[in-house]
Amino acid sequence: MNSLLGQGFVLIGLLCCAVGVPVGFHAGATRSASGLRLVRWLVLGYAASMVAANVVMEIALINHDFSVSYVSQVGSTTTPLVITIVSLWSSLEGSILFWGLILGLYTAGVAILQRRGHEDYLAYTLATMLLVGGFFSYLIAGPASPFGTVPAPVPTEGPGPNPLLQNHPLMIIHPPMLYLGYVGMTVPFAMAVAALLRGQLGATWLRPLRSWLLVPTSFLTLGIMLGGWWSYEVLGWGGYWAWDPVENASFLPWLTGIAALHSAIVQQRRGTLKAWTVVLVMITFLLTILGTFLTRSGVVSSVHAFSESDIGPLFLGFLGVMLLGTVVLLSWRIDTLSSEGRPAGIASREGGFLLNNLILVAITFTVLVGTLFPIFAEAARGVKVSVGEPYFNRLSVPLFLVLILLMGAGPALPWGGGTQQTIRQSLLRPLPAALIALVITVLLGGRSIPMMIAGALTGFTLWVTMDQSLRPTRQRMKGAGETAVEAFRTSSRRSPRRLGGYVVHFGVLVTFLAIAISSNYQHEAEATLRPGQSLQIDDYDLRFVQSRIAEEPHLARQLAEIAVTKGSTERGMLEPSLNFYRTRREPIGTPDVQTRLSHDLYLTLMNVGQDGSIGLRAIITPGVLWIWIGVFVMAAGTVICLIPAPTASWAPAKEAIPDAQSSAAGG
Repeated sequence: MNSLLGQGFVLIGLLCCAVGVPVGFHAGATRSASGLRLVRWLVLGYAASMVAANVVMEIALINHDFSVSYVSQVGSTTTPLVITIVSLWSSLEGSILFWGLILGLYTAGVAILQRRGHEDYLAYTLATMLLVGGFFSYLIAGPASPFGTVPAPVPTEGPGPNPLLQNHPLMIIHPPMLYLGYVGMTVPFAMAVAALLRGQLGATWLRPLRSWLLVPTSFLTLGIMLGGWWSYEVLGWGGYWAWDPVENASFLPWLTGIAALHSAIVQQRRGTLKAWTVVLVMITFLLTILGTFLTRSGVVSSVHAFSESDIGPLFLGFLGVMLLGTVVLLSWRIDTLSSEGRPAGIASREGGFLLNNLILVAITFTVLVGTLFPIFAEAARGVKVSVGEPYFNRLSVPLFLVLILLMGAGPALPWGGGTQQTIRQSLLRPLPAALIALVITVLLGGRSIPMMIAGALTGFTLWVTMDQSLRPTRQRMKGAGETAVEAFRTSSRRSPRRLGGYVVHFGVLVTFLAIAISSNYQHEAEATLRPGQSLQIDDYDLRFVQSRIAEEPHLARQLAEIAVTKGSTERGMLEPSLNFYRTRREPIGTPDVQTRLSHDLYLTLMNVGQDGSIGLRAIITPGVLWIWIGVFVMAAGTVICLIPAPTASWAPAKEAIPDAQSSAAGG
């Protein structure tokens, strides 16, 4: 029953897409109000069918209906309820179904929220989104159907989801955040397609584009961070980013999405970089499809990837069709991509934005080459080739250092350029902060050249970020005589995007510095211990008390109790473990982490001997907590950017040329 019901809802969704695509494009071409109404109803039908299909699958999972093929793959009566619910996205077919749900909700959101001011584009936008939805609905209905039936006799038990996905609660929220980012990039892509088809890329298109680009970018930011946190807390290697191909697949559209946001800022304020905005939006969507192909085709080996499947060629074909269509559309409407405002030199704020985008694109290209080269090499020569951390670090770290410099230099420069004296003063003013940061870095033990450069650049950019974010407050205190609190409240309310943008920059600086510190100053020690013996690392004494086994319905944990003492102060007990799942022969190690503001103490149980001894690895990593804090600050800044200002802030470049000290309105 669940199989038939779920498959029926998926087919209804596919039908809505099949009808909605031609109706939407026809309504866009003819500007038919009745056609737009019809495509809106078809969008709501598609969204409702995806919601219903996912509800049916959840019911089947919770009720352990092993007659449904997907439940027989990932279900188990011994799996905890929460894990059973989130196992919807634990394997290939369920993840595609979940993708369809999120795409349906995004499409319905656009249809409902974009009722005013976007009518000229809306039919094309919805038709493009339904085109993407039709592809995924086809996958769910056929090649990747989770609603297949299991032939008799129906099993009474299943293997449960992948143990790695059961090993930490972060897997409950990491995939949805990543999906909300990935799938959400369909919206700005569809809006860009609509603007090109309409031949109009002005304010009516740009205002909603920025918001719909901000939303998935923020989700993607959180998803990447949560994935790194999960890797850090679960895999036991003591790191959070290894340039894994699937990690890179999520990082690529984030880079181009950030670049597209910066281009949109310049287009909104100066009327330039229009082509950059459109092209970057389209590339971002294409990279999400490429990332999905890498994750679900089996062409790369990764703990994050799904096993090899038959839908890889379909994704590759869809990517090729969308790429070809994008190139044709851009070629057809290339006349609409010319800038409206006057171009400025490099020594201007918009010049800083352009350089910023060039660096982001360079990083994207570097990561893309390193990720795809092993695939092409194996296809061409039949030899497996790996591209590891040295390649990515050697090429990308200098680019990230330049990017941090531009985050400070760009906002310090005036819009439209200025006199040599103005530009010189703007760039020299933050230098004392850079020098102070360099001295602090050296005093705290930073002796390597990259670390000292990172410290100085962080100080430089931090000063500019604080100065620019507080400039309107100071102006109101001076001009209106308001108190600092009143002036800050008023300026923040009048330009939330401006404040939010600098909050995002502050979060980036915190994360960047935390990554630099944690990557350069990690200490590690390991030993084989018997009960009562200790491992020394820095000023920590780690005494092995005993090992014990804790039974749970779906696994058995073999834990090692480690008494932690720092100096003469007891710091509690840590219990790293080996988890033995009923359906997996090899145990999965689960580290235990003691987190403090300054550093993490990270213990991994490597093995337990027959004589009761254990193999213990201890790692001390400074600054890890600040990585997660910085990303949450970035997300908070994005939320502030989404707060509408009291009055519309957009005006054509010829009507409003911002003064030298005005902000990037979120940049």
